[in-house]
Order: sequence, then C-alpha cells, then structure tokens
Amino acid sequence: MRKTSKTKRILKILMGIVIFITLPSFLFFGYIYIKYDEELPTGEVSIKADKLAEKMLDALDYQAYKNTDYLEWTFKGRNCYKWYKADDSCEVKWKDFKVMLNFQKPNLSKVFVLNQEYNGIEKQKYINKATSYFNNDSFWLVAPYKVFDKGVERKLVKTKEQKDALLVTYTSGGTTPGDSYLWHFDDNGKPTSYKMWVDILPIRGLEASWNDWKTTKSGAQLPTFHKLLFLGLELTDIKTL
Repeated sequence: MRKTSKTKRILKILMGIVIFITLPSFLFFGYIYIKYDEELPTGEVSIKADKLAEKMLDALDYQAYKNTDYLEWTFKGRNCYKWYKADDSCEVKWKDFKVMLNFQKPNLSKVFVLNQEYNGIEKQKYINKATSYFNNDSFWLVAPYKVFDKGVERKLVKTKEQKDALLVTYTSGGTTPGDSYLWHFDDNGKPTSYKMWVDILPIRGLEASWNDWKTTKSGAQLPTFHKLLFLGLELTDIKTL
C-alpha cells in the first residue's frame, strides 16, 4: 500500500512539473498565434510591382552590391562566412567544421574537421548542412538584392494604410522553395521590414525589421540587425570588397 501510494505521489509530482513547464509555453504560443498569424495577402503580378522592386534596388544602390566580389560576415555570433561572390564559392565555419562550398561544381566542395580535410561517409551531410546554413544566413544579409532572381514572383499589395508593399515569392531554388515575403518601405523605397510566410515558421506573417543598415567599403548597403518579436538576429564582422 505504501509503495503504491508513493508511486502515485511521484507520478502526480511529475505531472505537475510537466504542466508547470509546458502550460505557460502553450499559452504563450497560443497568444502569439492569435495575435500575429495571418493569411498570405493577395496581390497582382504587374509592371507596377517590378517598378516598386526596382525602386528598392535603387534606394540600396544595387550596382554597388552587384560589383561587390567578396562578402564576409558572422551570423548570430556562431556561423562565419567568407563568400567569394565573383567565384561563386563560400567558406562556411561553425564549431569545429569548415566547408568550402563550390556552388557551380558541388562535387568539388571540401570539408574540414579540426582543420583536417575530411572525406568520410558523412562528408555530404556536412556539405548539405553548410549549404542550408548559407541559404538561410545569407538571405538575412542580402534578401533585397534577390528580388529579380530566377524563379521569383513579384506582386503589388496594398496595405491597410493604402501604401504599396511588395510580395515576393521564391517559387524555386534555396532550401525551402515556396516561401513568401511582404516588403514594406519608407518614402524613399528603402526596406524597413518584411512579413514572412515560410515553411520553417508555424506562424504565418511574422514581421522582421530591416532598418539597421551599414554602408560597407564596396558601397553595398547591408543590415546589421533584425528584430523578430522579442528576438534579435545580429550580423557582425561585415566586410566587403
């Protein structure tokens, strides 16, 4: 009897701990979901949409970015990049790993573990991981400059304030094709934020800031920080040539 009573008491305590830990998280997520989740807006593919995209590129000096051959940055203090844009390759470093990505000839990509070249059975796994890191982290750096990439669809959307916004959908390429972003601008056409409808996030329409800009040595304008709800995504050690 005592053993059964003790077991029930332990189970009750464990259930209480689980509820104590999970209930606030569940309630918080529910609040965030109700407050921010929204349907993907409808828009129109048109010349006006393309003109708005071109205005954004002009505000950011797209020509300076286009002429930039090399970009270096650190994402959230943990993933480090040396992107040789002119050569279509990138060095990706995290923890004890370094991957030299060759975008034109992926089979020539190299993996290093503790600075020793690695050709074991998990080589492709590390290449795929580095590619996924690059696709995500470079997007937070250069997303505005990708609005005319192959497979990109642009639509003009009117906001509640009757301002023009640009809905950009990546129908192919990247790690998660089909993701959409609604860009908002200041009066000069410079991005201030975007809302996201992306596969990786369970809440649709979350907004991230794009207003902490830095003009780099090459003249390219790049962001240094994004605010997403109560989170901050910092991009540091930015260098260009």
